Amino acid sequence: MSLPFLPFFFAFGAIIGSFLNVVVLRYGTKTFGGRSRCFSCGKTLRWFELIPALSFLLQKGRCLGCKGNISMQYPLVELLTGLVFTAVAWKEFPFLLSSFSPFSILHTSYFILLFVLWSLLIAISIYDFKHKIIPSELLSGVLAAAFLLFTLRLIAGRAEYPWLDALGGFFFAIPFALLWLLSGGRAMGLGDAKLMLLFSWVLGFSRGLSALIVSFWIGAAAALCALSYKGILSLLPHTVFSRHRSALKNLGPKTELPLGPFLALGLFLVYLFGFDVTGLSMLISHEL
Repeated sequence: MSLPFLPFFFAFGAIIGSFLNVVVLRYGTKTFGGRSRCFSCGKTLRWFELIPALSFLLQKGRCLGCKGNISMQYPLVELLTGLVFTAVAWKEFPFLLSSFSPFSILHTSYFILLFVLWSLLIAISIYDFKHKIIPSELLSGVLAAAFLLFTLRLIAGRAEYPWLDALGGFFFAIPFALLWLLSGGRAMGLGDAKLMLLFSWVLGFSRGLSALIVSFWIGAAAALCALSYKGILSLLPHTVFSRHRSALKNLGPKTELPLGPFLALGLFLVYLFGFDVTGLSMLISHEL
């Protein structure tokens, strides 16, 4: 794709990220509709206070009314979504032009579904990080988007091994669903297992397995880093990084960590860069 088009997708993604913040913060409440308000003073926000990321910077992270702090979640999610949309556009647009007729229904549908998929995965990741649960409605939506993407890949001839790609997610999910069942939900959540269904629909079986492995690598690395940081803080005076110390005080080897964000990150990295950590792709191609 020509570089001048990428800022458009970044801006579009940032706007969608602003909406995702609303979804995450209001999901499960009775205040999903209506104008955006300051959570501290209830002030209705005007249009210039709702510009993604820019309003946060201009207001120096504070409400113009009560001067209360605005959560860093707002600009971070907006910037993250903008970057994800830019990366998707950079990766997919040239390939779509070569695979589908320009401006065809397939082309447009595939492109839109990709943005829907990653938007829902961002919302799921943020919600899971905050509440340690994956909302069933968001999960149903992202699974539907992934299956439709797989269907379009079949129609366009982009699925190398259709049956393996169609059923691969169940092979990924069933062991973890059994782990959830046998542990009574203590080892992991059922939503995490369900989320694994979409891996082979989005990436195919071999790279879907790679994404799953990468997800667990990232999760393990993050847990080790957090535990190491907590250990370093314990050696410092109690007045140093007191907020960090308070946030990590209950962290331990058995602490429940949200898996959804790591699954989404692993899936995105393998989607974007296409690496195969198992070598299974070459093995399957030789066998089949």
